[in-house]
Amino acid sequence: MDNKGLLPKKDNGLLTKDGVSFLLPFLMITSCFALWGFANDVTSPMVKAFSKIFRMSVTEGAMVQVAFYLGYFVMAFPAALFIQRYTFKSGVLIGLGLYAAGALLFIPAKMMGFYFPFLFAYFVMTCGLSFLETSCNPFIYCMGSEETATQRLNLAQAFNPIGCLAGLWVAMHFIQAKMSPMDTLTRSGLSEEQFDLVKEHDLSVLIQPYVFIGALIVILLVLIRVTKMPNSGDTHSGKPLMQSLRELASTKNYREGVLAQFFYIGAQVMCWTFIIQYGTRVFMNEGMDEKAAEILSQKYNIAAMVLFTVSRFICTWFLKYIQPGRLLSILAIAGIASVAGVILFTDRNGLYCLVMVSGCMSLMFPTIYGIALRGLGDNVKVGGAGLIMAILGGSVFPPLQAAIIDSDVIIWGLPATNVSYIIALICFVVVAIYGHRAYVRHNIMHKY
Repeated sequence: MDNKGLLPKKDNGLLTKDGVSFLLPFLMITSCFALWGFANDVTSPMVKAFSKIFRMSVTEGAMVQVAFYLGYFVMAFPAALFIQRYTFKSGVLIGLGLYAAGALLFIPAKMMGFYFPFLFAYFVMTCGLSFLETSCNPFIYCMGSEETATQRLNLAQAFNPIGCLAGLWVAMHFIQAKMSPMDTLTRSGLSEEQFDLVKEHDLSVLIQPYVFIGALIVILLVLIRVTKMPNSGDTHSGKPLMQSLRELASTKNYREGVLAQFFYIGAQVMCWTFIIQYGTRVFMNEGMDEKAAEILSQKYNIAAMVLFTVSRFICTWFLKYIQPGRLLSILAIAGIASVAGVILFTDRNGLYCLVMVSGCMSLMFPTIYGIALRGLGDNVKVGGAGLIMAILGGSVFPPLQAAIIDSDVIIWGLPATNVSYIIALICFVVVAIYGHRAYVRHNIMHKY
């Protein structure tokens, strides 16, 4: 007698749970990872672009990153409460709607011609990204067994840098290359009438990718709306929010994970945002003009993202053989060594080290996320929101680094741009400590 139908269903793969395949939902949700990657990296070069367009300091230009990452912080817990009451899919749809709205707000911002409306557009857009990340990360986490969750998150996050690469490529070819070649010094000497003409041209160039991605997001929103998604993880325990928060605050692994994520995101944003300033200084010292130096620096930024992408897939494979906490601490130590090179070298070698940092960072966000959520049970949704709020690190640290760059301080003969990366080095030290502590806790848990 054939009794196969009586056998219990098994979790027999990375994207199955209780015998149910999550491949199609995984692919649909993973596309969102690429799209918020695009938003992150088409925006990083805008610090330099806005500084030139509006004749501002690096510190004022860094307000782009403040507005960008502030949206993550403000909307993370509202998003968690929303998906706790409704579903992950509903959270994804709200996130896509806000993302599209923020991107399309670049049209009236350009018409007004002031800096603040662009900051507001970035804020609305990242409120949407916060909804997306708060929904998509735990959604992916729940699309299979908890044992494979960190590996699954790394696989989904591997598509994030593909979107980042697209953002960098668009920034270089459709924004930086088409903006007025006039350098910062020349712009400062323009009359108000001449300045307004150049500003109008550059803002028209700058908004085009955002309008395009806004339209694309609307199409994706409709596709996900009509696609049937699983209810995996969409159970509500009825537990009060304050009880969940108390339980999370008393969980050392989670509490330290939020702190590590805060410092990691700060390091990531600093290394990607100010590579343009770092490379521009190096290449102008070699005799290049400012525009050529900026474009070449952006190519190094793209090289960093290519390395980040390749490293993400490689590290996901390594996770099959190396415990996540151990691999996280190894890469954080490698990141510390690379940033030390960024600080100490004043020529292209420092830029090579800055590219190498991206290879070290590739594993960090999803691995910290996966480790921190381990064993949280029905607190996963609220816990995920805390980890997304930690993205605020991307809003806190870049202005500090920008202030050091603007100060033109020289320490031990090192220029201010090099000195500013001391902040990133400290951030990687925090991540290395968390990885080691997570590894020790994992070994103790399995020993007993």
